[in-house]
Amino acid sequence: MSTANLPGATATTGAPRPVHRRLVLAICCLSVGVTGIDLSIVNVALPSISKDLHTSVGGLQWTVDAYSLVMACLLVLSGSMADRFGRKRVFQLGLSLFSLGSLLCGLAPCVGWLIAFRGLQAVGGSMLNPVAMSIIVSVFTDRRERARAIGVWGSVIGTTVAAGPVLGGLLVSGIDWRSVFWVNVPIGIGAILLTRRFVPESRAARGRAFDPPGQALIIVLFASVIAATIEGPRQGWANPWIVGLFVLAALALTGLLIVEPRRSEPLIDLRFFRSPPFSGANTISVVMSAGLGGFLFLSTLYLQDVRHFSPLHAGLMIIPVAVGQAVASQLSGRLLASRGDRLPLVLGGAFLTLGGVLLVPLTAHTGSGYLLAAYAVFGLGAGLTGPPVNHTAVTGLPPDQVGVAGALAASARQFGISIGVAVTGSIVAGTGTGSLDSGHAAWAVLAGCGLVALVLGAVSTSGWAKAAAARNGERLVIAPAPESQDHLPPSPSAGPMEARKE
Repeated sequence: MSTANLPGATATTGAPRPVHRRLVLAICCLSVGVTGIDLSIVNVALPSISKDLHTSVGGLQWTVDAYSLVMACLLVLSGSMADRFGRKRVFQLGLSLFSLGSLLCGLAPCVGWLIAFRGLQAVGGSMLNPVAMSIIVSVFTDRRERARAIGVWGSVIGTTVAAGPVLGGLLVSGIDWRSVFWVNVPIGIGAILLTRRFVPESRAARGRAFDPPGQALIIVLFASVIAATIEGPRQGWANPWIVGLFVLAALALTGLLIVEPRRSEPLIDLRFFRSPPFSGANTISVVMSAGLGGFLFLSTLYLQDVRHFSPLHAGLMIIPVAVGQAVASQLSGRLLASRGDRLPLVLGGAFLTLGGVLLVPLTAHTGSGYLLAAYAVFGLGAGLTGPPVNHTAVTGLPPDQVGVAGALAASARQFGISIGVAVTGSIVAGTGTGSLDSGHAAWAVLAGCGLVALVLGAVSTSGWAKAAAARNGERLVIAPAPESQDHLPPSPSAGPMEARKE
């Protein structure tokens, strides 16, 4: 059935045809799953890339962070474009650019070109996650079904991030590091064809205007922070360029706080952040993803450089993370539908903290059983946390804003991965003592990320937080921005009153 006939649904285009919701969900999962794999599959290939292209730890950090940083900068814009021009159309464009970027990465002659092509990959990837969220929300209109669908979607993202190293180990050991990029091409082409055939077109009832100042400030803020964190150990933290980057980041943040409230249709509606659950979900996304990104980066260096495992052996050692995420994500989705967000968020933060603590004392001779158990605990934490974060990000907001809201959550996740790799890599690179000794401090940082997620999970799902979210949701509908008066009213299943029910 067409979603245009449902209360509060966004506009749909094209000839009416039956919508196979589970098939649409599977296509969205396939498409965003390949981006999740790409976030982590490259980690296993880093030592091989370093040897073949003769690059340093800094070059390896940029190889990982160029992808997540560009995605973080463009996700909100891509979500807004999809709401305006059509989600199916933008989704297909994203798959095309991602596949092309993957092909070119596999042909890169040096690390500079590899980093550039990773950026192209990320431009396409930025059009997938937030748009997939919008497609899922437009197709699944029942609250419980939507929660389950978002739980499945979130579990696929988390599981593929952890499964990437296993696939990467097989490809690097069996073929070459370039194959970790080429594997994306046939998957991308298949996803394009399936999307063209089965995914219904939809867009917001009223497209949002573009916000060039806001987009520019976001890029400056994110890029300055990541560049300063990566280059700080090599240049020196007191270096004028590094200090200048941090100052530039502070100015960009100040500019966002000043400029965005004065825009009729800002790229980031700062009113969203008056909702404690929304703010909490985005912050948890940052710290959880920082922990996962840093974990994968550190594990690669530890397993291959310290333990001297082959890429395949290193990938197989991380299987418990993938298994833990897969099992916990499914459990989290069920808890989300039956008990709400609080329990899986608190449990997830607790497991992330425990997993980080268990990894702090690693040595060159730590037993494999201990290592596998610690990895499994960390995976359980990441799997439990992912689905409720995705669900909370779109709870209580007007339906025409779900694309932007989903993009903000995805942007927070990508920025978290970038900052996690930047910080842990800087700790390792800055000590000059090798990844083993400096790794103790880096693992402690990741345990701290889990603790922050635990505390925020409890606070942002409290009765006070839900009441504040309900009040903020009513203000967003009752007193919208001047140019947004003709937005469709919220549906009972997706509107701000949902926060009261929960």
